[in-house]
Amino acid sequence: MATVTRENIGQLTDKLVVKVAKEDYLPSFEASLKKHAKSANLAGFRKGMVPAGLIRKMYGQGVFADEILRMVEKELNDFMVKEHLDIFAQPLPLENDSRMLDMNNPSDYAFAFEIGLKPDFSLNIPDIKVIRYVVQVTPEMINEEVDRLQTRFGNMTEPEIVSGGDNVLNLHFTEADADGNELEGGISKDNSLLVKYFTPTVAESLTGKKKDDTLVVQLKNAFAEKELEWVLSDLGLDKANAADAEKYFKLTITKVGFVEKANMDETFFEAAYPGRSIKTEEEFRNAVKVEIENYYAQQSSSQVQDQIYHHLTDHTTMDFPEGFLKRWLKDGTDKPKSEEEAEKEYPTFANQLKWSLISTKLINEHKITVDPQEIKNFAFQQIAGYMGMQNLDEAPWLDEYANRMMKDQKFVEETYMKIQTSKLFAELEQQVQAIEESISAEAFASKLHHHHH
Repeated sequence: MATVTRENIGQLTDKLVVKVAKEDYLPSFEASLKKHAKSANLAGFRKGMVPAGLIRKMYGQGVFADEILRMVEKELNDFMVKEHLDIFAQPLPLENDSRMLDMNNPSDYAFAFEIGLKPDFSLNIPDIKVIRYVVQVTPEMINEEVDRLQTRFGNMTEPEIVSGGDNVLNLHFTEADADGNELEGGISKDNSLLVKYFTPTVAESLTGKKKDDTLVVQLKNAFAEKELEWVLSDLGLDKANAADAEKYFKLTITKVGFVEKANMDETFFEAAYPGRSIKTEEEFRNAVKVEIENYYAQQSSSQVQDQIYHHLTDHTTMDFPEGFLKRWLKDGTDKPKSEEEAEKEYPTFANQLKWSLISTKLINEHKITVDPQEIKNFAFQQIAGYMGMQNLDEAPWLDEYANRMMKDQKFVEETYMKIQTSKLFAELEQQVQAIEESISAEAFASKLHHHHH
């Protein structure tokens, strides 16, 4: 009778040995050979009438090895299920050589495997302390947003000349030398910029210019730091490379534009916030304030979730079967790696594994589920967002498009994970100890992190 024995060989690492005797596998081996004989179709013989000796000679060794390995795999899996072993990846074979299997000399065989066991760990979410920042919305912030909305919903005109900072210029950037001579093979790119994005000196020199006029600028002297980074990126240059900021460009004005800002009337209010029936400027400004508050509340929530993530990953003690995992990285994946590569990748891999174990435990404890309709709603919102639409009534065909997206397995799996993670953090956010702290928008911006969850 086949047996499985278990032996600890390291931290969270066990060795399983599967032993099979001749009487365990020989009956199934003979039965498999008979099946091959019934289905064999060889020239010179009627189907199913090939001599048993020929079948054994042609297929015997392969069938012999397959039957033994199939039995070993079954015994191994049955044992792990029975013992409730929670393991990483799959068992890795230990010095097993299938060449020892010989149908002409059937014997008792032993196969050894290494398994990496998942660690036990505890989490106490209510003990986590976080700061929930409350951004103070100032009159200046409201004025800036009102101005932005008036510009967005304003009327674009094309004056003859540049008159001030609010002019929009369509420009052609051509890389040149300091004298404006175009460089052969240099960068050539169109862009659209407000005059006020330039430094005061360059902005002043643009006043009075018109379509087809040119000027030569050195990037680092033409734009302030924030705008310079954006322009360098648009031109395909490296903001971290000081030499790129010293490049010269000839700018050719291809169009002068000016936005006449929208009037403070009900037509503008409806365009900015459709369906809200805003009648007065005071109501409009209140609506703007609420929008800004909601935006920062969402940002603050994300920041709280980021604190939770880092607390869980930084303060949860967890051991790993390091030797097994490094061996799995080296030999157990689709693309085998060298020992050096596995060693180098292990720290990042272990951190990802740690969060995976933590999140899986929490998802199971809180019974976080995602149903297909939630995934479809996400698909619809994504499409509608691209199209700038508010609801399905605007374009019934979006529903059919969302149904097609639901047939994309990769999209469904990725969306499932996004929704599941979002639900988990929303749940955790309600359980931690949060202390509110008032903060300015500028100070809050410095506290934002790239989320890893």
